[in-house]
Amino acid sequence: MNPTEASMDALRQAGDELADATVAALFERGEVGKFNTLMRYVSTAGAPLPDGLPDVAREYLHATSAPPDWVDWAEMEKARLFFIDNNVHISTALAFASMPACFVVPHVAKLLSATHGLKYPSKRMAETGQFTVYLMQPDAFEAGSRFLPAVQKVRLLHASIRHHLGRENRWDTQTLGTPICQEDMIGGQMFFSLLVLDSLHRLGIHMSEDGAEAYYYAWRVVGAMLGVDQDVVPKSLEEARQFLDLYMVRHMGPSEEGAHLTRQLIDLYEEVVPGTLLDPVVAALVRHLTGDTCADWLQVPRTTWDTLVKVVPHLLGVLETIEDRSPLGGWALDRLGHLAGVFELSSLTRGRVMHYAIPEQLKKSYGMSDSVPRARRWTPPAATVL
Repeated sequence: MNPTEASMDALRQAGDELADATVAALFERGEVGKFNTLMRYVSTAGAPLPDGLPDVAREYLHATSAPPDWVDWAEMEKARLFFIDNNVHISTALAFASMPACFVVPHVAKLLSATHGLKYPSKRMAETGQFTVYLMQPDAFEAGSRFLPAVQKVRLLHASIRHHLGRENRWDTQTLGTPICQEDMIGGQMFFSLLVLDSLHRLGIHMSEDGAEAYYYAWRVVGAMLGVDQDVVPKSLEEARQFLDLYMVRHMGPSEEGAHLTRQLIDLYEEVVPGTLLDPVVAALVRHLTGDTCADWLQVPRTTWDTLVKVVPHLLGVLETIEDRSPLGGWALDRLGHLAGVFELSSLTRGRVMHYAIPEQLKKSYGMSDSVPRARRWTPPAATVL
């Protein structure tokens, strides 16, 4: 189904009926504090729900305790292998392309500023990184996993943001639509899937068509579990390109909040990078992956590394050649990528597990493995003519 201005406008008015009703009931009955306290003990799938949990929450947790019945588990395993093969590249794309893409949509930047505060960007990145790592574990959808409870809590977190912004008159619903509406949720799904694949392509990563499609499919499953309407979500990468192109043309632009959040993101990763010599690489990567227009809107500084960073695809090409030709080299690079990802996530979380809770008030301040042939290399779908 081709998206249109009219269909996108309709999506701006829709939220998540199940989660919204659950959160509204918790606030109405004064049970949010009790829910958050008890849910800190629910961190793995299949664990008994604690006594005293509000009935409406218990009903929600039972209704959302399993993935959709249409999931193709063979496709999900392909996605997991794709993630293992490209985890450090995916982390790079999430940090330096997906998050800045959120900031280049002014109303999304405004919402992020209101809900996470401008002083704690590490929380947002840590939650995103931890969420992705949970998703790509072999037992992500089985008893004992941390992914399913994380999805359930994030869905309620989104609903609580809608609740607060709507009740506190801090959101112009008539102009901006429902906070975290269906259009924005699908747009976010595109940022974490198609835009990641675009970034890997821009970095010169050799991806198979099967691997790219499986990775996108995994995020479709995630979207369904987060309350995205599956009747309107793009089913293929080609449909995803049409949606993302129209979404960005409709909404992207400069904003004070977007520039501030980007500066905080760059500062955060400059602290993660050891020493100071390589600090300019952070801004250069953001500019390389988002393009000059978006980077200028976000006030990403220009550095001497802007030209040098363009050799990254060539360097990664050499490493991929080593990986393809040497099983030992492939193992070593996969292991190095895993350790790099662990280091990045531990730096952001300070070694802690991130807990997703319903805020009682908002802040005042606003591949595949080597067994799969690589002959058919994935290339991004063509841009949509709008």
